[in-house]
Amino acid sequence: MNQSVDYGQLTPGEGRSTPPTAGDLRRLSAVPVELSVEIGRTRMSVGETLELREGSVVTLDRMAGEPVDLLVNGTPIARGEVVVIDEQFGLRLTQVLTAGEAGDPAPAAGRDEVAAASVVDDPTPVGSAPGPVEPAVA
Repeated sequence: MNQSVDYGQLTPGEGRSTPPTAGDLRRLSAVPVELSVEIGRTRMSVGETLELREGSVVTLDRMAGEPVDLLVNGTPIARGEVVVIDEQFGLRLTQVLTAGEAGDPAPAAGRDEVAAASVVDDPTPVGSAPGPVEPAVA
């Protein structure tokens, strides 16, 4: 059963997709994404992890006062400083990352997260909160 197939000639540019416009992207505005804030990372052996108890302190790879990363679905998109808003943590953005600065996505599971629920105009930075600041156990 031999049948010949006739393929039409393509003109230059035909069949190529055009980049999405802002109107096209607006259709995605209702798609939920997970925002999280990564304050730091560390590596431990399984044995060290099994020895963790209430009150244990885990040292992270970031210094106090260093910017933290804002992640969207595990991919860094911005950096900022942690702030306190009416006894809740938030994030004041100080840098929006370009595609080249974003780097590799963070692992999606097993990290401690702090997420800002809303945008506030004048939150208090964590370092300037009244009273002593207790170290956090990550």
